[in-house]
Amino acid sequence: MAGFLVALAIYSIFSLSKGPLWRSSEFPYFNYLADAFLHGQLNLRTVPARVLDLSFFNGKYFLYWSPMPAVLLMPFVAVFGVRFSDVAFTLVIAAVNVGLVAQLLRQARLKRVIKTNRQRRGILVMFFALGTVHITLSPLGRVWLTSQLTAVMFVALAYLCAVRLEGLRAFLVVGLSLTAAMLTRNHLIFAGVWPALYLIHKHRCVDWRTQIRFFAAGIAPILIGLGLLGAYNWMRFGNPFDNGISYHLMNRAFVADYRKYGYFNIHFIPINLFYQYVAYPFPLRSTSTMGGSLFLMSPLFFAAFWAMKKGNRNWSTWALLGTIFLVSIPILLLMGTGWIQFGPRYTLDFTVPLLLLTAIGSQKWKVPLMVGLTLISIVHYFIGTVVLML
Repeated sequence: MAGFLVALAIYSIFSLSKGPLWRSSEFPYFNYLADAFLHGQLNLRTVPARVLDLSFFNGKYFLYWSPMPAVLLMPFVAVFGVRFSDVAFTLVIAAVNVGLVAQLLRQARLKRVIKTNRQRRGILVMFFALGTVHITLSPLGRVWLTSQLTAVMFVALAYLCAVRLEGLRAFLVVGLSLTAAMLTRNHLIFAGVWPALYLIHKHRCVDWRTQIRFFAAGIAPILIGLGLLGAYNWMRFGNPFDNGISYHLMNRAFVADYRKYGYFNIHFIPINLFYQYVAYPFPLRSTSTMGGSLFLMSPLFFAAFWAMKKGNRNWSTWALLGTIFLVSIPILLLMGTGWIQFGPRYTLDFTVPLLLLTAIGSQKWKVPLMVGLTLISIVHYFIGTVVLML
């Protein structure tokens, strides 16, 4: 609870520099989609003031983003209308993420997934909340950021439930959480590799019939979610595999690349690698909002490499690494780097498993070193958040 409240307070202070917390952002598209759902339709019933990145098809506006955030917003939009504050909603989601990460680290320590004391866990929570790209997404609302933070919430919930729960309930709740993550950002189904393997390993001693029943409970929500997503696309665009991305009203800066290479292409790997792992945005310049190196901006993440040292390597460590790799593949193939951002925004998708690797790798590091690297990260991202709020 302490992490949630502190994060909410700090994120809110940054957000207040743009206006009252109950304001709507310039792009509260999930509010409009929630309104459409409440009125029994899939296209937007009311057209927002700005239509950047909306999909325009057969004279109607749609969202190409998956709909789970809109589902969460439906009760609020039903009461307050489409002008309900997506900024406040996103602030709360971001603070919940911090609380979930704190609980995940605590439970992971109790179940011996990691070996970190309370002090080190506190440093890691502070690092996640204030020293990663998470803080730059939290104060602004906007469809892109709301989507990503909501997806991280469900991923963190899946990891927490995998570690904490037992038996059929564990498989079912983890399956539901991963389904919700997938229905927010589709490729985050790959984030489920580690929790799935952890659950299988934890229940390896039960009889095979029970294992099949557990596995079915975990996979059923995912299969149902895939079916619902396919139906959602088919009812909008006549194709279960078409999410509307080819109809979206993209920024003109991307049009030429899109026409030549499409939305996913190996052509984009070098620029994504550069802005996610190499570029350093200081001193501030015009390209600073294109991204920034994951490890230079958040140097405590270097501890993840120490997790691969002999003595730390086990199936769980390798599974965490494999999960990060699988989630990274679509990110590296994606057109654009996240664009108006500060730091590697898309790497937030795999920050939960990366943070567990960091906890493993830093377990023998000196506390002053962890604190120093965390403070460097916080300085980076406080400056970056101020830049984005200007």
